[in-house]
Amino acid sequence: MNAERAIIARRRMVDRALGRYVPARGDTLSRAMRYSLFSGGKRLRSVLLLAAGEAVGGERRLLLPFACGIEMIHTYSLIHDDLPAIDDDALRRGKPTAHCVFGESTAILAGDALLTEAFRVMTSMSMGKGDAALSVVTAIRAIATAAGVRGMVGGQVADLEHEGKRVSLATVRGIHCRKTGALIGAASEAGGLVGGASGAALRALTGYGRALGLAVQIADDVRDAEASTAVTGKITRRDQQRGKATYVAVLGSAAAHAALRREVSRALRALRPLGDRARLLTQLARQVAEWGEAGARHSS
Repeated sequence: MNAERAIIARRRMVDRALGRYVPARGDTLSRAMRYSLFSGGKRLRSVLLLAAGEAVGGERRLLLPFACGIEMIHTYSLIHDDLPAIDDDALRRGKPTAHCVFGESTAILAGDALLTEAFRVMTSMSMGKGDAALSVVTAIRAIATAAGVRGMVGGQVADLEHEGKRVSLATVRGIHCRKTGALIGAASEAGGLVGGASGAALRALTGYGRALGLAVQIADDVRDAEASTAVTGKITRRDQQRGKATYVAVLGSAAAHAALRREVSRALRALRPLGDRARLLTQLARQVAEWGEAGARHSS
């Protein structure tokens, strides 16, 4: 199986597991949770966690609850990001956003439920003993830290606070590394921890995840500025309309593309100690590069 097919297979695996963890019950809250959770996302974070863990010999059955948990956290963040009080978006992945379908109160609670359930899911497996249990706890701590004040939530606040202001590249990089990069970095790190990595292997996965996380947000900046709604599944040019601090706003389109390529190259260099074991991780990085560059090819 080639790397692309292997990634698709893991996406399907995550979807099946998420269906078990968040079953269809028919009540409003379950419907709202599943509406956003199964809206056609790329599953980048969950597949990344699986690929990182597998690269160091981790067992898939142990990695899968963490892959699902991180996907649930990501989905909660999107539901809340789209709310009128934050980014006020009506379209996500080509579909009306959760608050447009279920109302603001239910959308907020669906996000709350996904965030809380994520930690139940990640602790649903047996932790084992000794070093194995410590690695699991460390992985959960890494994910919680990346999702909270020091990571995603703190980055989202900084993103809002800098709307409409002139900012430096260092400020934009700091916002991006927290708002988007932190959780992606945690996916790679947590996969390595649950998979039993330490030393050079864990450092490789952590460095890779940090660079890839920044690359993902730069790619999103580029796509919002250059691609059509048909390509992105979102209402485009929203960053410019809201005066967001983005790589495109600070550097311009050409330099933003160059920055994307640099971060992807940095991610790939970080993987060198893992050799051929990093095949899927390499393919994920290439997909992020292609995803960002597609914005220029499909500009409206």
